[in-house]
Amino acid sequence: MSTKTGVLLINLGTPDSPSTPDVRKYLTEFLNDPRVIDINAAGRFLLVNGIIVPFRSSKSAKLYSQIWTKEGSPLLLHGLKVKQLLQQSLGAEFVVELGMRYQSPSLASALDRLRKAQVDKIILLPLYPQYASSSTGSSVEKALELIKDWEVTPSLTVISKFYDHPAFINACVEVAGKYNIADYDHILFSYHGLPERHILKGDAHYGGGSCAFNTCCNTITKDNAYCYRAACFATTRALTSRLRIPEGKYTTSFQSRLNDKWIKPYSDKVVVEKAEQGIKRMLVFSPAFVADCLETIYEIGTEYDELFKKHGGEKIQLVESLNEHPAWIEALKALVMGAA
Repeated sequence: MSTKTGVLLINLGTPDSPSTPDVRKYLTEFLNDPRVIDINAAGRFLLVNGIIVPFRSSKSAKLYSQIWTKEGSPLLLHGLKVKQLLQQSLGAEFVVELGMRYQSPSLASALDRLRKAQVDKIILLPLYPQYASSSTGSSVEKALELIKDWEVTPSLTVISKFYDHPAFINACVEVAGKYNIADYDHILFSYHGLPERHILKGDAHYGGGSCAFNTCCNTITKDNAYCYRAACFATTRALTSRLRIPEGKYTTSFQSRLNDKWIKPYSDKVVVEKAEQGIKRMLVFSPAFVADCLETIYEIGTEYDELFKKHGGEKIQLVESLNEHPAWIEALKALVMGAA
């Protein structure tokens, strides 16, 4: 009897369009997630629906309009291409679907297609290299919530992180191959930021409360195996080793902060500091994102470039995300086959 394995690729999500109503709808679902804004329910409701969404929606819509293509959202377009290419690579014994944690295509619709395909096993593959409760944790929680009501629950495997998988590192190196590292004065590895409290809560649950936001991130141990910040530094170490970038020529930092209680150092401050120190050309990697999106195309490629030039720099060059690069498809295949 032939069997099939379902593969559910999960990414964060994107508005259906760059219009203010669609962006408002996306932000409302995203920011009301208790794993994203982890305060009491009443406080979160008032903060999100009474302050953030009403005041941020139109501004965010303008930013999304800067990156939107004729075909639609870059994040979604790359995801659909990856789904197609991975399906072709894995073959008929697998059924590959794409679901977004927020908005479309929904996790519910993707899982329903896997259920109707009568798969015997499902591999949940959140497309976040480094584990975080607000991304990986939320995506897995939502998927399990949807599956729990099925009459027949197939075997489930979760790939919760893959920042240290050799095939992922190799894919990042392959994408970077078009750039000559020697042409740049400094290399920045910019990861999405998180509130410090998210790291501390994860540490209290898994690491025994040993986090100090200091040298504990310099190596991966049992205690920090699921620490997002430590995983980001480990990703940088792996990439700088493969790319032969010497100490002193690179920095690991975190972008998209909302206040000064997020994990440090901050990418925008590093950009300013390096420009004021005389750095003229900077190459920026974004290894927390597997597909180009608002945070890479606009925040790094436009906002940071303008900030860099304002303080004396000449050019920030963004290294594209993995998108649908052949080496990324091979990495995904390796992850799936290792879990199948």
